[in-house]
Amino acid sequence: MNKRVIPIVDYRQAMPLGVAAGYLPVPSEPVGLLGDALGRPLHDLRISVTDRCNFRCVYCMPKDVFDKEYQFLPHSALLTFEEITRVARQFVAHGVRKIRLTGGEPLLRKNIERLVEMLAALRTPEGEEIDLTLTTNGTLLKQKAQALKAAGLKRVTVSLDSLNDEAFRRMNDVDFPVARVLEGIDAAHAAGLGPVKINMVVKKGLNDHEILPMARHFKGTPAILRFIEYMDVGASNGWRMEEVLPSNEVVRRIAAELPLVEADPNYVGETAERWRYADGSGEIGVISSVTHAFCGDCSRARLSTEGKVYTCLFASQGHDLRGIVRNGGSDAELAGAIAQLWSHRGDRYSELRSGLQDEAAPRKVEMSYIGG
Repeated sequence: MNKRVIPIVDYRQAMPLGVAAGYLPVPSEPVGLLGDALGRPLHDLRISVTDRCNFRCVYCMPKDVFDKEYQFLPHSALLTFEEITRVARQFVAHGVRKIRLTGGEPLLRKNIERLVEMLAALRTPEGEEIDLTLTTNGTLLKQKAQALKAAGLKRVTVSLDSLNDEAFRRMNDVDFPVARVLEGIDAAHAAGLGPVKINMVVKKGLNDHEILPMARHFKGTPAILRFIEYMDVGASNGWRMEEVLPSNEVVRRIAAELPLVEADPNYVGETAERWRYADGSGEIGVISSVTHAFCGDCSRARLSTEGKVYTCLFASQGHDLRGIVRNGGSDAELAGAIAQLWSHRGDRYSELRSGLQDEAAPRKVEMSYIGG
């Protein structure tokens, strides 16, 4: 069978190094609360610690693209733990209160517990702890949950798209059994990394028949199950709108058997719409990034594994900070670059998606590279 060829623009190397692309690192002191061009505050930072993953999920890192010949970043290109912490400290000074570690698969990064410990020591200008979380596919969670908790991690989110073992092995495309992920979830609960959130990406015709089985399984447990609309992130997953199952349909299917009551958001800008089971046995969430854009409240920046800042999950380019860090830039210069990047931010791709023609839409960075 011929290998599928999908052109991917390698944005890892496309942007110039040395300064944040398009902006000079003008020294400045953090003000504690930074707003973008649309008035949205900088509150969340997602840090990708590796571009590698041990799964080859069809909607993220399909095997026919990310094969044995695919060139991942060399270790020397990755930000060190000390560099990550230095950059994160400036983001916290600018208003970030929540940091999420992502990948690829973040637990593949050697000694990840050490980075967790370093980030957990950061404090806001008011002296408060950072809400430090991590998203994982769960393959190594059973072995690492206790150490991650001891290092200072608050919670974990586990990606799980099916409870059916045959379907799960087919979706991860590396023959990994679902039972071992469930063991990892149990280990996370036992270690105190809860409430554990379970993220299920729903792709119509592939796993939407798993919606109710997933809801039944996690109902009455400490876990919070969240259903995510299949998104057009990157260029490698062959995304089509007709494969998106709207979140309102997910809610309808569940509520028909397990009555639901709408719940208020936990905070402004929360990505998931919350629903509680009417009998009080837990909650679910739906993330409607395709059918109900939440750009208006988006407060998230993303730091790639080799030090580029992306101000949108659907961004077409990143802005380099590694050059500032490695070329002798001061903390004030680093803070100034972050301030300029965020203050110029006007991203709202999801709100504009329906009006973009395929040829007009910018090519987007891969989700496996900057994390979800």
